[in-house]
Amino acid sequence: MKEMQLGVIESRFADMLWETAPLSTAEMVKMAEEAFGWKRTTTYTVLKRLCEKGLFENTKGTVNARMTREQFYALRSQKIVEESYGGSLPAFIAAFTSGKRLSEEDAARIRKLIDEAEG
Repeated sequence: MKEMQLGVIESRFADMLWETAPLSTAEMVKMAEEAFGWKRTTTYTVLKRLCEKGLFENTKGTVNARMTREQFYALRSQKIVEESYGGSLPAFIAAFTSGKRLSEEDAARIRKLIDEAEG
């Protein structure tokens, strides 16, 4: 995947595609016109950018997701930790939690995730 960032417009359009894929390009154009007031050319331009980023593919007039929304945001989060915190998850967690307390529920969920990742 080339770029992990989505602009506001790309994000809204990607969310629409994730909710409805697979779908035909004709359906996609109609949905984008109704949801965003876009012309066909705008819809195809934004789809092309999302395809170049590796999120979707347009094959023979059918748009399919190449990854789920959750997979995309997990990869994006990993890239942020790598770029901003030198890949250190503890440094990220320290920065994320500085100045605020975790609820017992959040702390328990984090402990469970750590236990599952270790085992």
